[in-house]
Amino acid sequence: MTTFKSGNISLTQIEEFVWEIPRSGDMIVPARIFASETLLEQISQDKTLEQLKNTASLPGIQKYAICMPDGHQGYGFPVGGVVATDANNGCISPGGVGYDINCGVRMIKTNLSYSDLRGKEESLGKLLFNKVPAGLGKGGVLNTSLEDIEEILSLGVEWALSNGYAVPEDLDFCEDRGRRTDADPTKISLRAKQRGKNQVGSLGSGNHFLE
Repeated sequence: MTTFKSGNISLTQIEEFVWEIPRSGDMIVPARIFASETLLEQISQDKTLEQLKNTASLPGIQKYAICMPDGHQGYGFPVGGVVATDANNGCISPGGVGYDINCGVRMIKTNLSYSDLRGKEESLGKLLFNKVPAGLGKGGVLNTSLEDIEEILSLGVEWALSNGYAVPEDLDFCEDRGRRTDADPTKISLRAKQRGKNQVGSLGSGNHFLE
């Protein structure tokens, strides 16, 4: 049986690409990591495994605390971590959901084929990095005011449409047409609005990416 040790954390290989940290201490369930041994070595370089063990002690957690292959250190809860908790007695973990709580997926179809891009991948990547702010503290491409933030919180994608940053079809391909009609900006603190003011149009950091 193959084992892997990182500091005081020992993992056992259950099957190919599946590693388990057995229950110990306050852990309610075991923890499992889906990764090759090469990926596991990278994941173990920060506090991901320690954070994964901690999530295994969350109230109401079911079966396993799981770390996906993209796992890396988060803010208490590892990024790439997955848990299920009991619907009646389990906890809701903001750190698990993510503090922005609005990660999404968008697929944009172009008229380009691979032959158009072959050999240009590196220059395309550099262009994306130059045009789309990414990373912690990079800020956004839009100079928005607090009034804009209020409207964005209320109108969602409709704000982007009315300001030239979306097309009508975008509404059809967004959950709830890109807007919660019961959204109430007064529930958001001024500090949070000020923090978000310069992030509109940014990619953010962590598990946010373009490909």
